[in-house]
Amino acid sequence: MSTEKVLSGSIALGNQLADLLLKNARIINVFTGRIERGNVAISGGRIAGIGDYDTAKEVIDLKNRYLAPAFIDGHTHLESSMLDVGEYARAVVPRGTLTVVTDLHEIANVSGLTGIHYYLENSNYLPLNLFLMAPSCVPSSNLETAGAVIGLAEISRLLRLRNCFGLGEVMDYPAVIRGDAQIMQKIGLACGKIVDGHAPGLMGKELNAYISAGIMSDHESTSLEEAREKIRRGLWIMVREGSSEKNLETLLPLLAERTFYRCMLVVDDRNCLDLFKDGDIDAVVRRAIHLGLDPIRAIQAVTINPATYFHLKGLGAIAPGYRADVVVIENLSDLGIDRVFFEGRLVAEKGKALFSPVTKSVKDLESSVKLAEFGEEDLKLLARGDTFPVIEIVPGQIITRRRDMTIIPGDRYLESDVERDILKLVVVERHHATGHIGKGLVSGLGLKKGALATSIAHDAHNIVAAGVSDHEIMVAIREIERMQGGLVAVQGDAVLAALPLPVGGLLSRDPLEGVAGKLEKLEEYAHLLGSGLDSIFSTLSFLALPVIPELRLTDLGVVDVNASRIIA
Repeated sequence: MSTEKVLSGSIALGNQLADLLLKNARIINVFTGRIERGNVAISGGRIAGIGDYDTAKEVIDLKNRYLAPAFIDGHTHLESSMLDVGEYARAVVPRGTLTVVTDLHEIANVSGLTGIHYYLENSNYLPLNLFLMAPSCVPSSNLETAGAVIGLAEISRLLRLRNCFGLGEVMDYPAVIRGDAQIMQKIGLACGKIVDGHAPGLMGKELNAYISAGIMSDHESTSLEEAREKIRRGLWIMVREGSSEKNLETLLPLLAERTFYRCMLVVDDRNCLDLFKDGDIDAVVRRAIHLGLDPIRAIQAVTINPATYFHLKGLGAIAPGYRADVVVIENLSDLGIDRVFFEGRLVAEKGKALFSPVTKSVKDLESSVKLAEFGEEDLKLLARGDTFPVIEIVPGQIITRRRDMTIIPGDRYLESDVERDILKLVVVERHHATGHIGKGLVSGLGLKKGALATSIAHDAHNIVAAGVSDHEIMVAIREIERMQGGLVAVQGDAVLAALPLPVGGLLSRDPLEGVAGKLEKLEEYAHLLGSGLDSIFSTLSFLALPVIPELRLTDLGVVDVNASRIIA
């Protein structure tokens, strides 16, 4: 037995002083679903005991505040925050999130293993547990051009890492269903580990086939019927509430039923402005409580449930031997976070981080926007046939609908029609200067003038732009190129607002407050240009993702996701 364990046992018996004593706590017991009063003795970064301990080297009187395990986000893409990893920690740690599970497939689509190791190495200096799932789909499909490829050899290397728990969301579900050899080999590499799923709309025999391959979870359910069937077939359900993907209210009954222990709350994608103003996983818990969910159950869904699914030994509960990653909560109605402790150290108080992030830069992640020469003429969309498929946005969701627009006889080119809320949508390949430009139409963005563009375009992260005229779309794309990645709003020849993202075209090196401020300004200008959407740039970023039904646009053209083919 180690000296540490002997010492911890002696402290638990009350024979030696603990490092820290949290007195007069209302402890949220996630094992029983009840609240108990007591004192928590902490030593060596772990909980030594719970009971009537009365002294320690340091004593903090919680004065009947609630003490909960720190929150675990079981599925999130840190890159969607647009923050470098240190600033991301500054955003989420004061909100009570001390553990995140991520596959880092956004940065991997840009720069492969270089981007993944950039995150992993820089997280070592932070009061944040970052656990990796090896990205299974880089690129997400063969219907787009990504900046890198994560193949069998790379996945095998990642799975050997100590903090890699398994295979990240298997997005190419049609390939799994048809038994594609390569995707089945990837799943096979993760034998004995966790395999996350991604199965939007799958039910019946197709769902059976998908699960039979070894898939264990799903975060893409948008209807209660769909989620209930997935639970009946053995999947864990990740109930998602992100910046543009909002499924919590629809799926909340799952957490009020006997199935609650098979569910967890996640954010998936949450931008810096939402993190700064509303919060992280705490915002999802708070909303669940406001919608009527029992507060203890809501907390279980971000602590013990994900800890059980991911086999996070020593995390997700307040109990002897567990890590002293705990959150002090003022009240359970609005989930006000008072203090946050990481391994028994106070790392945030009253919403402020008590640590200064240090990030080591990697030159290979800079200058990632490489465009072939092209002009406005190349943005024209030729009218062919009698109809053209339009991507219709579903508010609050990342699924889209297909709408076929009748082509007026004699029209040579298809252009934006603001009266019918139909805009030109363009995706420009930006990794290898191939010259690929996908052109299509989108309904639901609501712009009446100007254009918007971003180099965050899930998952290949080419440049996606939408606007009223080809000229304004071109101005927006050129500004993205000049900044080497970012977000932009333009009108005419004028750049109204911009947010540079020079790290892989995905991340800013600036502090949280500044990045959030620039995004807020961009959203304001988007509204002035006519859009009524919240988080419009998040919505725009998903229009290029060819693994979410029904229609998408990649640099290769309009994609019918259900049919897995280019149709225009």
